[in-house]
Amino acid sequence: MAGSFILDKMTKYTTNPLFILAPMDDVTDTAFRQIVSSCAKPDLCFSEFVNVDGLMSPGRNRLFSKLEQADSEPPLVAHLWGSKPENFLDIADQVASGALAKEIGNLNNFAGIDLNMGCPARAVIKGGICSALIKNHDLAREIIEATRAGNKGRLPLSVKTRLGFEKIDPDWIRFLLGFDLDMLSVHLRTVKEMSLVPAHYEELERIVKERDELSPSTLIIANGDVQSRAQGEELIAKYGIDGVMIGRGVFHDPFVFSPKSPWTSTTKEERLKLFLKHLEIYNEWAKNPDKGVKRLNKYAKIYINGFDGAKELREKLAKANSILQMQEIVSTGV
Repeated sequence: MAGSFILDKMTKYTTNPLFILAPMDDVTDTAFRQIVSSCAKPDLCFSEFVNVDGLMSPGRNRLFSKLEQADSEPPLVAHLWGSKPENFLDIADQVASGALAKEIGNLNNFAGIDLNMGCPARAVIKGGICSALIKNHDLAREIIEATRAGNKGRLPLSVKTRLGFEKIDPDWIRFLLGFDLDMLSVHLRTVKEMSLVPAHYEELERIVKERDELSPSTLIIANGDVQSRAQGEELIAKYGIDGVMIGRGVFHDPFVFSPKSPWTSTTKEERLKLFLKHLEIYNEWAKNPDKGVKRLNKYAKIYINGFDGAKELREKLAKANSILQMQEIVSTGV
């Protein structure tokens, strides 16, 4: 592993290995992170995807909700994407200085800056950004260097990516390791594979070896198909990585970061009460919570699952058009 403790710039993280909640757009907002943290707190969280070009536009404040953080959450890394290196420079400075967190109203500054070079969505690929950067090393270099110039070493700088575009591309990972990043998170599939094949964990052996040769201080984080803390610990022990990042696994178990998850034995009533808590937090946080009904129904399958009548209850929720209606439906189920 890269060290017995996380880098000096990451003094809040005194644990190694790290268990991290992955960035998921329209999912990992502060309300959801608060729920996950109340069940079993990860060491670190990444924000939703935040566009630096949007943050440098007149409508920047419309993106602030993606970066809001409650005091009860773990340290939060700002997960950034975009097309213009000059905007990465400016936003990195705003993040690192604490100015952006202050403007948003967060009490704590962000714990790091992460660059999205792995999102496989067609729209962003068409725009030549995120995972499309795997095929455009020149622009990827410009973005990393601009972010580093704006950051000025004040916060850890990391990249989240995939193994390659159409096929596994060792040159891409070596290219990124050449920047001496503080952390490199690798979703262990190619862009073309999306999430349609099992994660290529065997690639970690090569990645760790190359890290040790090219950038020994870079933390290597594995992402993809991790469904439990125990599974993550096995990967860490087997491959010598510095941690795991869990995304979709939290949809199967909100206690996924716990060494001993109680989720399989959690009763229907306990699950519904947890969903009610989620609805309450979202209602208090969101500026127009009723617009989030469709979004909140994404989470229903987490809580309303594994008991008789769960499907029917989810179908009722899908017809709700307000938070109050959702709360009434869930309360009736309790």
